[in-house]
Amino acid sequence: MWERERVSEKNVDSMQYRFDGPEQAPVLVMGPSLGTTWHMWDRQVPELAKQWRVFRFDLPGHGGAPAYPAGSVADLTARLLITLDGLGVTRFGYAGCALGGAVGVELALQHPERLASLALIAASPRFGTADEFRQRGVIVRTNGLDPIARTSPDRWFTGGFAAAQPAITEWAVQMVRTTDPGCYIAACEALASFDVRSELGRVGVPTLVLVGSEDQVTGPAEARTLVAGIPDARLAVVPGASHLVPVEQPAAVTDLLVRHFSTAWQPAYDHSTGQIAIPAAPAKPVLAAPPPQQAPIAEIAPAVALPQQGRPDPYDAGLKVRREVLGDAHVDRALEQADDFSGDFQEFITRYAWGEIWDRPGLDRRSRSCVTLTALVAGGHLEELAFHVRAALRNGLTPSEIKEVLLQAAVYCGVPAANSAFKVAQQVIREETTPQD
Repeated sequence: MWERERVSEKNVDSMQYRFDGPEQAPVLVMGPSLGTTWHMWDRQVPELAKQWRVFRFDLPGHGGAPAYPAGSVADLTARLLITLDGLGVTRFGYAGCALGGAVGVELALQHPERLASLALIAASPRFGTADEFRQRGVIVRTNGLDPIARTSPDRWFTGGFAAAQPAITEWAVQMVRTTDPGCYIAACEALASFDVRSELGRVGVPTLVLVGSEDQVTGPAEARTLVAGIPDARLAVVPGASHLVPVEQPAAVTDLLVRHFSTAWQPAYDHSTGQIAIPAAPAKPVLAAPPPQQAPIAEIAPAVALPQQGRPDPYDAGLKVRREVLGDAHVDRALEQADDFSGDFQEFITRYAWGEIWDRPGLDRRSRSCVTLTALVAGGHLEELAFHVRAALRNGLTPSEIKEVLLQAAVYCGVPAANSAFKVAQQVIREETTPQD
């Protein structure tokens, strides 16, 4: 019923995986969350493998997998499909937790012909804010993964479970500690840029949305947003469970997955005959009632596109880059404070500084941060230096590299200017790299 662990070829286009279950059964793919390995599904596999050929995979740099970072959900999805293609798996069911759930949504949106049925666990159409995940990347670059690992049980489990299950709690900490830092940071970037709120209506497969009632990361509110947006979706809330609900409440999750994939998936495996049976008519998902009637979620209509003459307007691209580099909170504050007097200036810097210059391909963002820091030191612009130090950390510069930029600026811009810059940068780096309790 099960097959030994396998590791795919060590190249950037493949993933580490393992199979469990009968060879001729329909394939059910299980996607892990950030910081975990395929072992997060250990308690579900024995029951699922009775009916399906369960395929589990590790994210890059997780669980000893080759450490080739993937900076977007689309990249992770492409690597998964390349691995499945190499194994001859063309159509499958999919269950994913958190980041693994994002991969499931990407599959449904971009590769609907491959997906038979979907389960999204502790998932969201947008995971918090981009700032939160980029801040996590800054902490990992500076302090390594230990601060993230030590606080992972607080995010993943209820307090009672963590206290009653010290062995599982320590297992969770060690999973994160042994993850490759570069791959963890890249996965944070993938979550930071993931936002499918406007596309949920295109998810065309039967979907189970499953969430722990005590999940403080992607809780019932996010789950209801998914259910409201996906045309054929059902909600299941597991009482007394937090974010890593398959580990905390394994029996409940197993039962819900079996019921969903048994009723919402055309190919059904007949265990007694060892054959795939095709039902005469599609079965409707019936495992969970829809959420209570709620007001429809308003859709933001796309802006009307103006006819383009010559080069496209760089404003939208500039706003996107400005948010990615400086953070949503900073940009929102600047735009909210703009009035009739300063609004044109905000539009000007968004369009030309960010859309024309920062978005040019000639230098990467790390290099542009180095140039910007030096120019601000030379000009004595300490207020702007503070938020560009934050931007430099977000763009991948380490505190040591920022120090080197300021040391070199001292030679060419003067010691007094560098002295003031060091004071500003030191304070910002302390604030940005101190792990939050």
